[in-house]
Amino acid sequence: MESTPSLTESCNPESKDLDRLSVQEILALMNREEAHAVEVVREALPSVASLVEAVVDRLAGGGRLFYVGAGTSGRLGALDAAECPPTFGTDPERVQALLAGGIGAFGRAVEHAEDDPEAAAAELRRRGLTAGDFVLGISASGRTPYVMGALRLAAEVGAGSGALFCNPGAPLSRLCEHPVLLAVGPEVLTGSTRLKAGTATKMVLNMVSTAAMVRLGHCLGNLMVDLRANSAKLRDRQVRILCERTGLSAGPAGELLEDCDGDLRRALTLAGGA
Repeated sequence: MESTPSLTESCNPESKDLDRLSVQEILALMNREEAHAVEVVREALPSVASLVEAVVDRLAGGGRLFYVGAGTSGRLGALDAAECPPTFGTDPERVQALLAGGIGAFGRAVEHAEDDPEAAAAELRRRGLTAGDFVLGISASGRTPYVMGALRLAAEVGAGSGALFCNPGAPLSRLCEHPVLLAVGPEVLTGSTRLKAGTATKMVLNMVSTAAMVRLGHCLGNLMVDLRANSAKLRDRQVRILCERTGLSAGPAGELLEDCDGDLRRALTLAGGA
């Protein structure tokens, strides 16, 4: 007797003739399906808010946030974690990512790595996971062994825990304190969860990191006052922010930033714009 496929592995009736469609028709279909991901995230906002509040509590107490995932889910977590230091001026240790198969799996799939439930737990132990930290599991299927192992360890040590998944009743929902269901439904290309599931997951990860850092004081209004200017583009952004908040022209603003060694928040304070 065949098992019933999960929602993320089911065939989408809207795309049953996908291979017969023109390029324009494929794109229009994908666009309609992706729009559904936005609605799903909107419906999940109460759960996301509860998750963010829990993350803020841990980070405010000096804890760390760990994203844990495999495949596309893990790569999305790694991408969001990597953006936190330049965007919010945080220490790279503050938001970390664990990807099944290691960093090499970011550019080349290591599919079998997700089946090891001990690997993520071992890595979290190596990184010194404590009750003050928060573990956020990311798995479209909601049953990835690698992620499940991480959440079991989080419960064992008393760390905060949450999970993003796309199948109702997924095992991850029973292994964490803050489950977030993103039931986007079957993909245009059956089982390819880098599509709608990936879109919804990325949206929520952006929300988690951005909302948490805003609540922790890493912005002024809607400006990235703690950003690290490691490129010409970001240095220009610092100057524009300083000009906007203080009324200085670009020349003096740039000189003040140089005097402050690129510390925008300090420059704002000295110029009375903080």
